[in-house]
Amino acid sequence: MTQRSANFWMLFLALSLLVACTAGLGVGAVIVPPGRIWQHLTGQVVSAEHMAEATIIRELRLPRVILACFIGAGLGTAGAGYQALFRNPLADPFVIGASSGAALGATLAIVLGWQATAFGFGTVSLMALAGSLASVALVYLIASVGRSVSMLSLLLAGVAVSSFISALVSLLMFLNDEKLVTIFGWLMGSLSGRGWAVLRSSGPLILAGSIGLWLLSRPLDVLTFGDETATALGIRLGVLRGLVVVAASLATAVGVSAGGIISFVGLISPHVARFLVGARHAYVLPASGLTGATLLVVADCVARSAAAPAEVPVGIVTALLGGPFFLVLLKLRQRELGAF
Repeated sequence: MTQRSANFWMLFLALSLLVACTAGLGVGAVIVPPGRIWQHLTGQVVSAEHMAEATIIRELRLPRVILACFIGAGLGTAGAGYQALFRNPLADPFVIGASSGAALGATLAIVLGWQATAFGFGTVSLMALAGSLASVALVYLIASVGRSVSMLSLLLAGVAVSSFISALVSLLMFLNDEKLVTIFGWLMGSLSGRGWAVLRSSGPLILAGSIGLWLLSRPLDVLTFGDETATALGIRLGVLRGLVVVAASLATAVGVSAGGIISFVGLISPHVARFLVGARHAYVLPASGLTGATLLVVADCVARSAAAPAEVPVGIVTALLGGPFFLVLLKLRQRELGAF
């Protein structure tokens, strides 16, 4: 993959995201043509009959679309980081337990009614981050054999830990039925009602985690050749792993706390990115972010329009798209392993 070709596909992904965002602003219970979308965004004078459209675009859909971009980009970048860290193409924030850990932390915050804020975001986000970090660390500890992590062990550990955490979340829901609607709606994944306030608190943190992973592109490239090679070239594996886990879990946890459980975006995006731009993480990580953002914006469009005026939770849409993709990928990996 030449640099020129990679740059072309990066531009293609950026333009695809722009088209998806335009569609995201136009579709829904009220259809707005692209021409009037631009008028509403630039503040041009519109007729009185279209004033309601201006409010819908500026106050409802614009922050929602931008938030979808941030969450999708964060999950896509985190998925690429996890796959590079574990050298496992089946790893993503959902499979290895980061999302379920964040879900437990956020559910605890909702159940306990904590309202404190710190570092610019609320207790739900803080608890989601703590749960995500703890879950990933536990999965990695269980799957580790010496200094390596096998694909099968990682998958089994992720399934086991995620199942256990899901059971705890279900127990909390059962014991707190008065908050069942809030918890259940959050767990299904939705961007409905997310306005500028959520975007201001979540966007910078997701961006920080994604940029942090991108800054680790070169060490991640070296890590693909194995721990011994990385150590010989001066890479401090413990420090690198810790930085990747913290950055990826930050992007995942804040995204989950803002939009709920949105699965498979972190799995699909890195594979699409590597197919388009090659294996260098300086390109894979931002390409995964652009792909994840586009995928989530499109999924949110489907969620808003498939059963309009009602909305399908966006987490259901991404699961319907990602589930078959994951099964096909797993089957291909089984064939590759069976060839040796």
